[in-house]
Amino acid sequence: MRRESDLIETFYQAFQRRDGAAMAACYAPDANFRDPVFELRGADVGRMWRMLCERGKDLRVEYNAVQANGDRGSANWQAWYSFSKTGRPVHNLIHAEFEFRDGRIARHVDSFDFWRWSRQALGPAGLLLGWTPLLRNKVRAEARRGLEKFTG
Repeated sequence: MRRESDLIETFYQAFQRRDGAAMAACYAPDANFRDPVFELRGADVGRMWRMLCERGKDLRVEYNAVQANGDRGSANWQAWYSFSKTGRPVHNLIHAEFEFRDGRIARHVDSFDFWRWSRQALGPAGLLLGWTPLLRNKVRAEARRGLEKFTG
């Protein structure tokens, strides 16, 4: 059985290759994922990563500070990409927390500053409204619709 830190490394190395299928394989079938935009369960978790990898043509990912101890782990990662709706460049800083079960990721929570992200991705609208629940809920709804339309 692989160590949990190896699982995190495998996950982020797949992300660096934009291999969403390999990322999805790191999750338990009933896994939970949450970040400021998505709240997903089961197969939708893998679909999200496949969608992001497929659509992120200029996506670049770096990770560090991988830690794991028993059934929990964490890492920091950064992503550089162009936001699809606006074409604006984004550099996102993320902290990931993991819970493991049977050698796979059972729970994954990514945390990042939504207002910082929205200022980059959305420009003036993000600057003015990025701190509000109104904009966050709009971004969540659009992201959910995008995932529902994704067939990969």
